Amino acid sequence: MIHMILCRRDVSVLSAGCVCSRVLLLDVFVPTDKKKSKKRHYDEEEEDEDDAPSNDQEAVPSAAGKQVDEDGTKLDEYNAKDYRLQMPLKGDHVSRPLWVAPDGHIFLEAFSPVYKYAQDFLVAISEPVCRPVHVHEYKLTAYSLYAAVSVGLQTSDIIEYLQKLSKTGVPEGIVQFIKLCTVSYGKLKLVLKHNRYFVESAHPEVIQDLLKDNTIRSCRLRNEEGEETELITETFTSKSAISKTTDAAGGPSTSQVPESQNKTDVPADLFEFYEQMDKEEEEEEETQTVSFEVKQEMIEVLQKRCIHLEYPLLAEYDFRNDTMNPDINIDLKPTAVLRPYQEKSLRKMFGNGRARSGVIVLPCGAGKSLVGVTAACTVRKRCLVLGNSAVSVEQWKAQFKMWSTIDDSQICRFTSDAKDKPIGCSIAISTYSMLGHTTKRSWEAERVMEWLKSQEWGLMILDEVHTIPAKMFRRVLTIVQAHCKLGLTATLVREDDKIVDLNFLIGPKLYEANWMELQNNGYIAKVQCAEVRIDQGST
Repeated sequence: MIHMILCRRDVSVLSAGCVCSRVLLLDVFVPTDKKKSKKRHYDEEEEDEDDAPSNDQEAVPSAAGKQVDEDGTKLDEYNAKDYRLQMPLKGDHVSRPLWVAPDGHIFLEAFSPVYKYAQDFLVAISEPVCRPVHVHEYKLTAYSLYAAVSVGLQTSDIIEYLQKLSKTGVPEGIVQFIKLCTVSYGKLKLVLKHNRYFVESAHPEVIQDLLKDNTIRSCRLRNEEGEETELITETFTSKSAISKTTDAAGGPSTSQVPESQNKTDVPADLFEFYEQMDKEEEEEEETQTVSFEVKQEMIEVLQKRCIHLEYPLLAEYDFRNDTMNPDINIDLKPTAVLRPYQEKSLRKMFGNGRARSGVIVLPCGAGKSLVGVTAACTVRKRCLVLGNSAVSVEQWKAQFKMWSTIDDSQICRFTSDAKDKPIGCSIAISTYSMLGHTTKRSWEAERVMEWLKSQEWGLMILDEVHTIPAKMFRRVLTIVQAHCKLGLTATLVREDDKIVDLNFLIGPKLYEANWMELQNNGYIAKVQCAEVRIDQGST
C-alpha cells in the first residue's frame, strides 16, 4: 500500500526554460519492500555515495584552497571593516571605476563610462558575488585566477590592469595572493595534434623544471634506440576559430551609464588598456612554444603528477589537425544567428584556433543549447552530450535538429526509455546516471555502453554540471574519453562545496554572463513579481 503525496505547487515562469515552484509535502509513505521501477533504477542519482568521506584530492591542486589573508583589517565603531587608512584614494579616483579591498572583494561602479571594459576584465579574473543596479561586487579566488591565466592573462597583466582601474592602490596582500595563485597555473598545456600528445609551454624554464621529475621523464616518448626525443621549438600564429560578426562587435552596450554622458575625462592609461584588450581579442597572435611528446598510455599518470607538482595541465584539442577521427557532416543552419554574448563565450573556447576545455555559465533561457550545438559544429568530430534527465536528452535532440544540419539518423539517444542503435551515429545523447550506473544492466544497455566506451569522442558537452554528485561525475569522466570537455550551467554554486573539484576535472570557467544585463537588453524575459492579498475574514 502506497500513500499518495499531497502537494500544492505555485509556479512562476521566470524566463524561457526556467520555472520556479514551491511544493508543500503533507504526507508520504512508501513501503521499503517494493522493488524500484526500471526507470527509477536508472534515472535516480546515487547521492548516498557522495555522503561518504573521500580523501581523493588527486584532481585538485593544493593552491586551489588558498584564501585571501584578511588578518589585520580594522573595524570601526559600527563593527564594519574600515579600509580608510589602508586604501588612500588616487587623485583622479572619480574617473576610475572600482575599489579592490584587502579581503579580495572588488566593487565596481555600474554607472561608470568605462564599466563595460572593467566588467569584462573582472568576469575573467574573479567570481561575481552580488550585482545590483549601481554597484557590483566580485571576489578574487584561487580558482578564478586559475581561470584567468588559462585564457591567456599573465600575472603581471592582472596586477597592472587592477592598478589602472582601481580608485586606490591595490593592497600588497592582494598582489601577493595573485602571484601565489598564478605562479604556475596556465603555463602548461596538454595538446593533441596530428594524433600525438604533447606537453607544451611558452615558458622554456617550466619545461626544464618539469623534466627534472622522474615520473614526468618516464611519461616522455622515447625513440627506437630508447633515447628521449628532443624538445620541439616552434612558432605558430593563433586566431579564433569563431569569427567575430558585425553584430557582436557593435552589439548593445551593457553599461548602465546614459549614452549622453561625457566620456572625455577618462585617464589616458585606461584608453591604452582598452586598446590592448581589443587587440588581444581580435588580432592574430604569434607565440613561440617549447614542447615534448608523451606516451598516450601515460596521460593519466602525467596529469596527476603535474597537479601534484602544482602545474595543472590545460587540455587543448587541435581538432583541425586531427586526421585520426573522421569529420562528421554537421553545420549550423542559416537561421542559427548567435547573440553577441554567445559569440563571446565561444571565442573564449576557440580563442587560439584550438578547442579549450572549460565551463561556460549562461542564465536560464539565454541559449546554452545553441552554444553547445555551435561548439559541436565548429569541432566537427563525434560528440557526446550528457544531461541530467531523460527530458533533457529529448530537448538536446530537438535542439540539434533545430539549429544544425545533422540528419536524424546520426543522433543516438541512450536512456532507460530510448535506446537507439548507436552504430554509425555522430551525436550520442545520454544522462549522467545512465553512464555512471554501477549495477547489472540489460543485455541491450550493456552493448550500447561498450560502444560508448570504445569511441574516441572529439567533444563532450556536459549540461548542468553543478547538479551532478561529484563521485558520479568522476566516474563518468573515466568511463568515456573525450579530447575536449565543455561544461554548460546557469550557476557555479554547488551544495556539496565540490565545485572546484569538478572545474579542475573539466577545465576553468571560460565565460560568465550577467543575467541582469541580458534581461535589460531583451535577451531573456524580465522577472515580474506580484503580491495578492485576500481578505479571508468574510469567508
